Amino acid sequence: MVDFPPRRKPSRKGSMADVPKDLLEQIKELERLFTVDQAKLIEVTDHFVKELEKGLSVEGGSIPMNPTWVMGYPDGYETGTFLALDMGGTNLRVCEIILPEEKGEFEIIQSKYRMPEELKTGDSEELWEYIADCLQQFIEYHHEVEDLEQMDSKLPLGFTFSFPATQDFIDHGVLQRWTKGFDISGVEGKDVAPLLEAALQKRKLPVKLSALINDTTGTLIASHYTDDTMQIGCIFGTGCNAAYMENCGSVPKIAHYNLPPDMPIAINCEYGAFDNELVVLPRTPFDVIIDNDSPRPGQQAFEKMIAGLYLGELFRLVLVDLHDNKCGLFEGQDISRLRKAYSLDASFLSFIEEDPFENLSETGELFANELSLKASKPELELCRRLAELIGTRAARLSACGVAAICKKKNIESCHVGADGSVFNKYPHFKARGAQALREILGWPKGKRDPIDIRAAEDGSGVGAALIAALTIKRVKAGNLAGIRNTEGMI
Repeated sequence: MVDFPPRRKPSRKGSMADVPKDLLEQIKELERLFTVDQAKLIEVTDHFVKELEKGLSVEGGSIPMNPTWVMGYPDGYETGTFLALDMGGTNLRVCEIILPEEKGEFEIIQSKYRMPEELKTGDSEELWEYIADCLQQFIEYHHEVEDLEQMDSKLPLGFTFSFPATQDFIDHGVLQRWTKGFDISGVEGKDVAPLLEAALQKRKLPVKLSALINDTTGTLIASHYTDDTMQIGCIFGTGCNAAYMENCGSVPKIAHYNLPPDMPIAINCEYGAFDNELVVLPRTPFDVIIDNDSPRPGQQAFEKMIAGLYLGELFRLVLVDLHDNKCGLFEGQDISRLRKAYSLDASFLSFIEEDPFENLSETGELFANELSLKASKPELELCRRLAELIGTRAARLSACGVAAICKKKNIESCHVGADGSVFNKYPHFKARGAQALREILGWPKGKRDPIDIRAAEDGSGVGAALIAALTIKRVKAGNLAGIRNTEGMI
């Protein structure tokens, strides 16, 4: 998760009147590099549709298009008490969600635990031990039980594991690859469910893992629970992803299960990997550097151009290049702080874009305080324009994934539930994405947008609980497709 400062007043419009010619030329070159026009948006979207289809095929493609074994939406009348465990990039969150009898309602109690940095590159057993410890603390505190073994029944757990995982069953998930800065050895290629279950069993916790989900799938389900016009769930944060409901008959790679062709199944796209082959994405030399210097070059090509984890680094790389090779930006100053990789995050750009003052005084203070750099007014104008270009490109390319799902499913009107720090907090991200959707899908001007991306419900908490509830409901009904271990579920 990228931490953003509180939102401020709407930003002012910049003026280039006092920018010297050499800096203006650099700004024009940056505009050429980072601007994605309507034709390119349409080209990217059309290729995206083909890649979504390929991901559903037996042969597969760059986009995993993982079946989640979430077979349909909630009806709003699910009831019970559930635990949700949310393992994201920055925090571990434990929730208890109560679904009452009132349609579409829920109550939530939650606690957050910081994910120690050393765990992210540590050893597998330490990770699961830490997670089990946090769960134990939560249950003991909120249930006030001295002996956990004395609890009447096991609490169903929905585990939000927000990393690419292949699922043959809803209560199982093989990690395909770590993302979001994690690189723990001995987990990739393994089923993470037994690893968590072993840690829970060791502590004799009264918990039954009912469903392992991705935060994006949870976002889809939780959003639809409160608004039944939601047909796509998206995450635009540290990473990027989308989930939607497909028909089993349109997923050739699960044809051998012989499921009814019109039965719905949620697909977790994991489309951060879109166009790893670099057919259509408009990469700049700076995108190439980010990819080459990343832990996994050649993977997550789309994500590296739009996700919060990379926006600040793109900005930093451009400034270093302008200092070293182009126009002597920050000439004569020590830019050693700026040379540190990933020293700037998306909140740095957000702050610049929200500077309300004509003289960009807040941006100047930011550079002085964070980087020990004294920037002239023209240099600040260039930095402001660069932040706008990077933020705008991210929002416009983000719209291509949503548009591609709508085109593939022939969705002409729906709500899209979006979550993530970039969507929620980066200035103008929503408006820029909406404008790109208009350009891609060719909507007439002056009418309300038929596809509206809006804030989602809590996918990784409420969504996980709902999916656990849906799984138990299916077990009771005898619909066991994609459920491995039903023992203890009912």
